[in-house]
Amino acid sequence: MLKGTAALLLVLASAPATGRAADFAPLPAPNEVNQAKAKLGEMLFFDDRLSGDVGNSCSSCHDPVNGWGDGQALSDAYAGGVHFRNAKSLFNTSFSNVLMWDGRLDGADMSTVSRDMMTESHTMHMDSRLAQERLKQVPEYVEMFEEAFGGDPYGGKIYSALGEYLKTIRTEGAPFDAYLNGDQAALSEAATRGMDLFAGKAGCIECHNGPTLSDGGVHATGVPGNTELQEDAERQIIMLRFFATLGTPNYMNLREDAGHYAVTKDDGDDGKFATPSLWDVGQTAPYMHSGVHATLADVVDFYNAGNEQLPALDLTNEEAADLVAFLESLTGDAPNVAVPELPDYAMRVVGEN
Repeated sequence: MLKGTAALLLVLASAPATGRAADFAPLPAPNEVNQAKAKLGEMLFFDDRLSGDVGNSCSSCHDPVNGWGDGQALSDAYAGGVHFRNAKSLFNTSFSNVLMWDGRLDGADMSTVSRDMMTESHTMHMDSRLAQERLKQVPEYVEMFEEAFGGDPYGGKIYSALGEYLKTIRTEGAPFDAYLNGDQAALSEAATRGMDLFAGKAGCIECHNGPTLSDGGVHATGVPGNTELQEDAERQIIMLRFFATLGTPNYMNLREDAGHYAVTKDDGDDGKFATPSLWDVGQTAPYMHSGVHATLADVVDFYNAGNEQLPALDLTNEEAADLVAFLESLTGDAPNVAVPELPDYAMRVVGEN
């Protein structure tokens, strides 16, 4: 493995787009966005009329103020309930190969992830037929659906508009992205040393690579479960109900999050979770599927110590600090998103339904 900043830059500049050359890459160019659909999707993202009880919106668990997560170790659930996993950030989600911590959804289909989150009983518990009838009673939405899709509000169009909006949620202004695009002064000395550790001694790049800083795979890394899941019956109930819907074998005897195993039913996938992107990681605490690590220093300490799944890294205190400095350089500007003013209901004229 090439080591040192000079060698790393040589690889990035001159090697073919395979092997180590693909380990680091700038963020992809923005996806082409249908502006009419994305504008509609933005409105819908913040509208609690998309939940069954009109009690929460997509932004309730994916809040721009909290790095497009909710800032909690384990997230809340529908109707004042509680969830059994951390709410993943939505930064750059349209570039992901797989979606959800258990890797159960294809990242190429943003509409499906929108449908999943809207209709699952532990998230928004919405029947799309109810959603479309609600939106038909809002004149502004009727106009926006006509402009974006050439017709009335409809379940599939709702999912498509939300998926289009997700394309717009991307990292902006991260020092490391600037560095990869040619600004050699964008990284501090500590972050530059941390980059070398990331690609070398620490081995982070084995899973966190490419333009998304994720290999798109699922892995068991020994991350512990959250003790709340063991102590809170409501979280257990939600988890077991979810496993039941996936047809997970012997699910009633599970007390820990089984991860990808619940999807594949393959014993080798027990405890495997999707590799998250590290872009904007400084804004997305707490970390891991279980939210057990509050800071980036905690994450580095966890991997440095090693466990049954991974060997210890043997980083010195100074090296650990440099690695944290590099992780911080992956973080761009905080989102400047204004919550849109949402339109009110107005009775639809008889004969126009």
